Amino acid sequence: MSRGSSGIVAGLTAAALAAVGFLAYQASANAPDSVAAPKPKVSSSAPAARHDKPKAKKPPAALPAVSGSGKRVVYALEDRQVWLVDATGDVTRTFEVMPSALSPKPGTYQVATRSGPATKGSDGVMIEHVVRFAMADGVAVGFSAALDGSMESPDPSLKTGGVRMSRADGDAMWQFATVPTKVVVVP
Repeated sequence: MSRGSSGIVAGLTAAALAAVGFLAYQASANAPDSVAAPKPKVSSSAPAARHDKPKAKKPPAALPAVSGSGKRVVYALEDRQVWLVDATGDVTRTFEVMPSALSPKPGTYQVATRSGPATKGSDGVMIEHVVRFAMADGVAVGFSAALDGSMESPDPSLKTGGVRMSRADGDAMWQFATVPTKVVVVP
């Protein structure tokens, strides 16, 4: 190959690399946050080669010590957290929930009724796996999962008692919390 054609190939390669780099930059700049790669943070005091470690997701709160014993569902109002605890006291699952507009007072309850098939919740959302365990201000309070997977904050103007969870967590609750499983509500 002659010197002239080597220069042309080198020039075309450089142009192609520049074009790919530009297009990669354009794609990352226009990508939604949900799919864009995290941008590294640079500190003036940190060496250039150092990379910040991603922040660890906050682990779920520990099972409250005052939650009783034996098989039970523990619902922490302030933490918006539920634990499914087996008869030996081991936590089999824990997950976040969205509290209802009306909450039961802290105390010990029992699963009173359940409704498995899809139905319309008191807020108009289609729900499944309803596990009712308390009354608050004349309204039944229970765990449920929205069919669309939503866990929206309840409208405070509505008197609703649905404590929402993901559909996967709703399935686990349905399998675990049969009548008359104990439900312990803590502050």
